[in-house]
Amino acid sequence: METLSKLQILSGAARYDASCASSGSKREGPACGTGNTSNGGICHSWSDDGRCISLLKILLSNDCRYDCAYCVNRSSNSVERASFTAREVVDLTLDFYRRNYIEGLFLSSAVMVSPDHTMERMVRVAEILRTEEHFGGYIHMKIIPGSSSELVRKAGLYADRISVNIELPSQTSLQRLAPQKHKDAILAPMALIGREIASSLVERKASRRAPRFAPAGQSTQMIIGASPENDFQILCLSQGLYKKMNLKRVYYSAYVPVSDDNRLPVLAAPPLLREHRLYQADWLLRFYGFSAEEILSDEAPNLDESFDPKTAWALRHPEFFPIEINRADYGTLLRVPGIGVVSARRIIAARRFSAITPEGMKKIGVVMKRAKYFITCSGRSFEKPDRPAALLRQQLLLGESPAPALSTQLVLPGIFS
Repeated sequence: METLSKLQILSGAARYDASCASSGSKREGPACGTGNTSNGGICHSWSDDGRCISLLKILLSNDCRYDCAYCVNRSSNSVERASFTAREVVDLTLDFYRRNYIEGLFLSSAVMVSPDHTMERMVRVAEILRTEEHFGGYIHMKIIPGSSSELVRKAGLYADRISVNIELPSQTSLQRLAPQKHKDAILAPMALIGREIASSLVERKASRRAPRFAPAGQSTQMIIGASPENDFQILCLSQGLYKKMNLKRVYYSAYVPVSDDNRLPVLAAPPLLREHRLYQADWLLRFYGFSAEEILSDEAPNLDESFDPKTAWALRHPEFFPIEINRADYGTLLRVPGIGVVSARRIIAARRFSAITPEGMKKIGVVMKRAKYFITCSGRSFEKPDRPAALLRQQLLLGESPAPALSTQLVLPGIFS
């Protein structure tokens, strides 16, 4: 099969993996090498510092021996199969980079002969790029669950970011929808990667010549809507992964019906609004000091689709408000709807010189259409206090601008064609 034909098949098969955002990390290397993760280019992914970058996103192979119900590449599915050699992936990456099409590589694969066989070929791609071609661009590599520890360590030394897809939120769902995958085989390499990242940071403090292990960290992906777990179970799992696995980010991927199986739910459309709310709640876990138990509970296990999770929390806790802008600490400010990390820091910085005035709130970046119901400024209220909860909820709903077109924003080209 011609390389171009393989590229069409394997790039199309890779589009279902959402966890391809670059970290924008800087890799030390010789000046004569190829590639640079710091320069901007064609935009396809977002880096942590807000830049758009482009990645060549492909599978090494879609010839899978597993039969996961939700996967388009499942062994029982009738799709055209293809596999790259390591050299073909290397040549594609370098050719695309030299044409300024990409700034890095996102490499995943179906499980071919065995996890170790597949992982060895993927690691070989990164090894050739780094040691023979002196490629200094970004590489994100998927780890195949069940691979040996030695191969996982080699992958971390060559790639900027590595990730193991946890796939489904519970062992029960894995057994039902992906019987050849096991929770322990997924969590073991995640724990190993977390330990290696922590060890690498310690070694780098002692010596700047110490090798860097996955400098952009590790991530994972979870499919939402293919199994019956509620949002509370999903957030508790994510919270545990952040605490125990030294995880950089969890990606939530709304289930897209790509195969017919009676074990899968029948959906009119992917649950994109639910995915969106989970990302917002995940942001609260990572940057706003919330816990999963504060956002949801067994009595209210699913996120409110009408409001973002922080606004929903504020509506459930009227005793916490109003907050005085000129006296509240940073953690308290982050609990106010309409105040984000940047605006909270600006408030703290501005208060060192003078009191915050109502006129200065918008300049700082506070979203007043939400925040005004929950704050005071030098004792002044923006809205009448002690209004009924139902009225406040209605006013917030009316004050919200039209929601983004979530029904289409994450639908990838070709999925329903």
